[in-house]
Amino acid sequence: MKAALFKEKDAPLLVTEVPKPLPGKGQVLIKLHAAALNHRDLWIQREQASPSANGIILGSDGSGVIEDVGEDVEEEIIGQEVVINPSIGWGKNPTVQADAFKILGFPDSGTFSEHIVIARKQVVEKPEHLSFEEAAATPLSALTAYRALFTKARLRPGEKVLITGVGGGAALWALQMAASFQAKVFVTSGHDTKIQKAISVGALAGHNYKQDDWAEQLKKNAGGFDVIVDTAGGRHFASLLDLVVPGGRIVNFGRTAGNIEDLSTRSLYWKQVSIFGTTMGTEDEFLSMLDFVHKHKIKPVIDKIFTLGEVNEAFRHMEEGRQFGKIVLKI
Repeated sequence: MKAALFKEKDAPLLVTEVPKPLPGKGQVLIKLHAAALNHRDLWIQREQASPSANGIILGSDGSGVIEDVGEDVEEEIIGQEVVINPSIGWGKNPTVQADAFKILGFPDSGTFSEHIVIARKQVVEKPEHLSFEEAAATPLSALTAYRALFTKARLRPGEKVLITGVGGGAALWALQMAASFQAKVFVTSGHDTKIQKAISVGALAGHNYKQDDWAEQLKKNAGGFDVIVDTAGGRHFASLLDLVVPGGRIVNFGRTAGNIEDLSTRSLYWKQVSIFGTTMGTEDEFLSMLDFVHKHKIKPVIDKIFTLGEVNEAFRHMEEGRQFGKIVLKI
C-alpha cells in the first residue's frame, strides 16, 4: 500500500510503498478514503528526532470503510463507513489523560496511508450527513473544540464567546459549535478575509489582531466575554484578561504564537477568572461530539483537498498560514 513516511527531522515526508497491515485480535483493517492535516503533524516534523529506519506514518484524522476484522471482532461491521477516534488510552480519570495516553500518528503509525489497522474501540460509524473528506476533517479538531467549550468552559446558550486565531480547524469547529448552541460569537484573525469568512459561518463580528489597538476596539464594540477560546498563546494572551468578564473562563489548546507572556496577576484573581488548558478528550466526549455534530448537521469548513501523493505540498500550504479550514488528503 502507499503511505507517507516521516523518516527524518525537517525533511519532506517520503511517499512510498509499504506492507499492508493485517488486523490482530480486537482490531479492524480500514481502507482509508480521506485523512486530514493538523498542526501537530507539522510540530512532529520540526521537533521530533528521527524515528526508526522504517519511518512512521503520520496523521491523526481519517475516515474510510472497514475492510477486514481480527479475532474477537464482529464480522457484521465489514463494509461499514467509519471515522477514527485518534484519542488513544485516555484512562479512567475524565479530568486529565493518563500517562499512557497518546494521539494517533506518533509514536504509532497513523492515517497518511491507504490502509490502517486500529483497535475496534477507536472506530465509530461515520455521521451520514458527512462525506469521507468532511468526516476526516472532524475528529481531532472537533473533539478538542467540544471539550474546550462544553467540558472546560461549560458554555451556556446566550453567552458571549471570543475565538482567537480563527481560520484553523479547531477554531472553526469552536465557532460553529458555539453558534449552533446559540452563543454570540466574535473572532480575531491576522487576516481581514478570514474574519469575513468567519462571519459567513456564524460569527457576529471580528477584529484583526495585527492592529495595535485590536483589544481596545474589540472591547469597545463587543464588550466583555463570558468565554474565550484561545488557539495560539503568545504575547496577545495577556490581552484576554482585559476582555473576559469577571468570573469568565479562558480555555487554551494551542501554541502557534509561542509561550504566554506577562499576565496581570491582579486581573486574574480580582476578576476571579478561570484559565483552563485542554488537550483532545475522552471516549465519551468523542461520542458526544459526534452526536452534537449530527444533531446540528454541522459540516467542517474545508480549505483545500490534496491527494496523498501531494502531502508535502499540503504541508507547505499549511505553513503559509493562509488557509481557512481543514486541509484534507483524498486517498
